[in-house]
Amino acid sequence: MNHASTPQSSADHSSAPHDHMNSSGQFEARSTPTVELSSEPPQWRSYVAIGDSFSEGLWDVAPENPDVCRGWADMLALTLSSRRQAAGLSPLSYANLAIRGRLLRPIISEQLPRALDMSPDLISIIGGGNDILRPAVDVDLIAAHLDHAVAQARATGADVLLATGTDFSGRGSLAFTRSRTAIFNSHIWSIAQRHGAYVANMWGHRTISDPRMWAEDRIHLTTQGHRRVADMALVGLGLQPEDPGFDAPLDDPQPKNPRVRARENIVWAREHVGPWIKRRLTGTSTGDTRVAKYPTLEPID
Repeated sequence: MNHASTPQSSADHSSAPHDHMNSSGQFEARSTPTVELSSEPPQWRSYVAIGDSFSEGLWDVAPENPDVCRGWADMLALTLSSRRQAAGLSPLSYANLAIRGRLLRPIISEQLPRALDMSPDLISIIGGGNDILRPAVDVDLIAAHLDHAVAQARATGADVLLATGTDFSGRGSLAFTRSRTAIFNSHIWSIAQRHGAYVANMWGHRTISDPRMWAEDRIHLTTQGHRRVADMALVGLGLQPEDPGFDAPLDDPQPKNPRVRARENIVWAREHVGPWIKRRLTGTSTGDTRVAKYPTLEPID
């Protein structure tokens, strides 16, 4: 049974950009919800996240266990559960099947059936980033796989949360994926409208592309980045964010010495790019030996 209000269209949960002038006198795109966000307690009783390293939570490392990452999905689940309990409802039950390094097809073929077997009220299906990193990716094909997955999930009565990719707009190591990501995002909005899914609009929140939101490997978020994505997810679900100012840009960065930047680039290439290339050549993945961190639905007290 669907325990949440079904979105009438993806536009109902989108964000409309407006302009904001930064301290340098330049205009930056900002995002403001186009609909009134609900302060009512979430009605979803269970939530399962599936995906890759983004939903596994790299690199928001848990202080008590450095081998476990938390991330935006954990934060979202905790917020939903806390709001439910504050309203006298039962805590949210949560599972996270996401594993780093996964391509979209394995996410759908391996994780989605397990997730649907749990009969969740809400499921986030977010993947494709690892596919888009590959030069020969067929964006239309992976979008077709996602479309089929969302249709499967919606047919069970579950609500589905999707997410658009980040707009790096010439910033950071992933700027080369911008055109592919934009095409995939267009598919995501169409899929959401077709099946009545929710969308966390990362593309519409340009400040998430700030390099300071990203970890040393430059392809995974920091804890601060994950916090902002968790609020984007809440807004995408039609709920009030935890931090009303979550889309505010960071202060202007201090200029960095070119020599320091060059040394950082060398270290990054040696410690992250080189191993990534080796894994592509050998057909291996960082997630080959890993299992889901939360494989079954458990209440979050």
